[in-house]
Amino acid sequence: MLSRDTRDPAALPRLLLTLLALALLWPGVRLSELDPGVLLQADNREQMGNFVSGFWPPAHDPDFLALLLESTLQTLAVATAGMALAFLIAVPTSLLASRALSLGAASRGGQAGFWSRTARLPVRGLLIFLRSVPEIVWALLFVRAVGLGPTAGVLAIAITYSGMLGKVYAEIFESVDQRPAHALLQAGGSRLSGFLYGILPSAGAELVSYTVYRWECAVRASVVMGFVGAGGLGQQIDLSMRMFAGAEVASMLLAFLVLVFLADQLSRVLRGRLA
Repeated sequence: MLSRDTRDPAALPRLLLTLLALALLWPGVRLSELDPGVLLQADNREQMGNFVSGFWPPAHDPDFLALLLESTLQTLAVATAGMALAFLIAVPTSLLASRALSLGAASRGGQAGFWSRTARLPVRGLLIFLRSVPEIVWALLFVRAVGLGPTAGVLAIAITYSGMLGKVYAEIFESVDQRPAHALLQAGGSRLSGFLYGILPSAGAELVSYTVYRWECAVRASVVMGFVGAGGLGQQIDLSMRMFAGAEVASMLLAFLVLVFLADQLSRVLRGRLA
């Protein structure tokens, strides 16, 4: 009777990869000074318990709810206006950074020439610079330039997210079938017609899906930037935490959770309709 070897041939490589991952992770844990045991110390547990106990019941007086509604709408406005500006910057830069509408690539079967690749390097470098600086750093700079308020948050999101959108848009344009766009370009069509009728029909669903996802991220980012004076829910949460008003913080966190949930549902609906 023949015996069958039931050993997993990939077990040893997986074990080695796991050990390698742990060996690389350990220095990072040490450098970050991660110590979960600090949370279990008696003094820390008492302080956290006292702070969290003030969260209930959430604040719900009419004046505060009016302020909460205004801050929530301001957060939505900051995220939406910032994304709109980012979109206006990202679309032209992504087209310049992509070879999808390159006349040289159209004549060479999709392969761009040396000078075409070289000409795109400055645009790609600009996109790298825009997305490499976190939006909260831009918010700090703009708060000092234009003062406290939502304007700093709008500009910060516009700059950082234009780099993110531009990079991903360029990759989406290059990942779809470029033959229709190249055929239009070779037939004498303009780059605009090549984009509208050759690239956009194939890339539209993915573009909308990623844009809505980034808008959801912008909503969260606008709250974080409020802690440095960029307005919205974040600024109100910061003020309430400074005054140890836990009930107000709880109400604002609940409003933020609802905001993110609605943004997620909108993203899901749009992806389902465009799939």
